[in-house]
Amino acid sequence: MAEGRIPAERRRRRPTRSGVLLSADLIVDCALRLVGQHGPDALSVRRLGAALGCDPSAVYRYFRNTDDLLLAVADRVIGESMAGFEPGDDWVAGLRDMGHRIHRGYSEHPRIAALAAYRVTRRIHEVRAVETGIGLLRRAGFDGAASVRYYAAFVDTVLGHAALDAAHLALPPERRASDHGAWTDTYQSLPAETHPQIAAVRGHLPLMAESPFETALELLLSALEARAPR
Repeated sequence: MAEGRIPAERRRRRPTRSGVLLSADLIVDCALRLVGQHGPDALSVRRLGAALGCDPSAVYRYFRNTDDLLLAVADRVIGESMAGFEPGDDWVAGLRDMGHRIHRGYSEHPRIAALAAYRVTRRIHEVRAVETGIGLLRRAGFDGAASVRYYAAFVDTVLGHAALDAAHLALPPERRASDHGAWTDTYQSLPAETHPQIAAVRGHLPLMAESPFETALELLLSALEARAPR
């Protein structure tokens, strides 16, 4: 049962002990904040109840379980990412903008990205994103099957990089700094006698510390543009 299929009488706004009217949106707001501050373990009805000032069981009036809530939170991130997006006539530019928006949205919520970038929310914002992405590819002249396959390749590339970059952002600062430093401290010092290919590009190795998302997105868009019937 999805959130939308929970009976309306169970989902209506109810006051918490602090006098705040409880709603699905308020619970999602709270879950998004708690996971951002404390990580995945914060997504529990006990912690939500404490933060909202209500009996933990009240969450079940709006969501079947914490996984149902997680999907709603993920859909919220998609909705925030795609807010105001109106692609123009240029389908390549539309996909590029869409990719940047999704990647940026998950980067702003790195702990949610690590939990949910690979999930299917089945909710309104994801549905709208799928509709928009497939529409852009059909506008390029791809047939139905190609549009679906290429949209899957596009969105999984974007989400895959979003999850990787988000997971990196979620690391403690000292670990991020250590990983970045490896490309100058460890790899640049490898001898040419044993690692000639790495040594040949040692001056460029710090680039490995940067996200390859932009490069991967442009490579994919170039490939799609080359295959487009129109």
